[in-house]
Amino acid sequence: MSKFWSDFVAGLTPYVPGEQPPEGLFIKLNSNESPYEPSPKAIAAMQAAVAQGLALYPDSEATAVRQAVAKYYGLSDDQVFVANGSDESLAHTFQGLFRRGNKKILFPSITYSFYPVYAKLFQVPFEQVPLAADYSIDLAPYLAAKPEEVSAIIFANPNAPTSMQLELAQIEQLLQAQPDILIVVDEAYVDFGGTSAVGLIAKYTNLLVIQTVSKSRSLAGIRVGFALGQAELLQALIRVKNSFNSYPVDRIAQAGAIAAFEDEEHFNQTRQKIITSREYLEREVRALGFEVLPSKTNFIFMRHPELDAAAIAAALRERLILVRHFKQDPIMQFLRVTIGTQENCEILVKNLSEILSKGMI
Repeated sequence: MSKFWSDFVAGLTPYVPGEQPPEGLFIKLNSNESPYEPSPKAIAAMQAAVAQGLALYPDSEATAVRQAVAKYYGLSDDQVFVANGSDESLAHTFQGLFRRGNKKILFPSITYSFYPVYAKLFQVPFEQVPLAADYSIDLAPYLAAKPEEVSAIIFANPNAPTSMQLELAQIEQLLQAQPDILIVVDEAYVDFGGTSAVGLIAKYTNLLVIQTVSKSRSLAGIRVGFALGQAELLQALIRVKNSFNSYPVDRIAQAGAIAAFEDEEHFNQTRQKIITSREYLEREVRALGFEVLPSKTNFIFMRHPELDAAAIAAALRERLILVRHFKQDPIMQFLRVTIGTQENCEILVKNLSEILSKGMI
């Protein structure tokens, strides 16, 4: 600790990302990245952006990206905000939309672990709402929230790391019940079988949807995310962005994101491969005795009724397979397993079977 630190820094507990080992050393099923390469059209577009030169700043408003996303979802350009990954969209949301008087925000006790990090960083009071007994999001406490006490409700849908989703009718029920509370739906995983809330934006001024190209469009490496909502709402994010960094999305990333949205065929092919492999992996690990929560994501959340999750993760690591273990109640005995290629999934099943059959943990 340096004597030059700001007063609040020592009290921060930073977000811990999934381990990023040297490339090629492990079968990496711990960070929810896509196992497939991006659209060839996106790669070509990024290469062309490099060839055209990088001496000038990018478009600060990412206009062409906004147009591509708006066209894809049937929105207007001013209903799309583009940022350096969905995490930056979230950060600007916490700053620009959540800090209202002494009001708190609500989010599930088990969800994307950046939410409490951002809440503390931006000094937003918060309350973590326990999940239901089946690990789904319990809607009742959010429906009962008081607008004079709560500024916003945020949750991932499908949720992470549990992989379960609220149905669209439930989200609309919440929007109708809480017109004076902002509802933020983080849809990082929605393209793997979930139902997006984007279609509700025209009806509700209190809805903000967060998405990313990192997962279903295989572009985690370029950091492009976006927020979708009514134009007046997004103006708050624009004001925060332009008070922090006017050029958050570089020329290469903008070119790649635009091409990725235009290549619908590649998008559908790769996400369907992941869904098919997820269904395979769910069947196989259940046959090995694991409980698996219903998944609408590019990962599964599983536990064995008799064996310790940390021990299973350690045994897999010895075999050069990484999965994610969260040391947090009540999910201490669960493992989150990213869906890799079909070959990756088959290797995982083979190794799990050997570990279990030989009593190696």
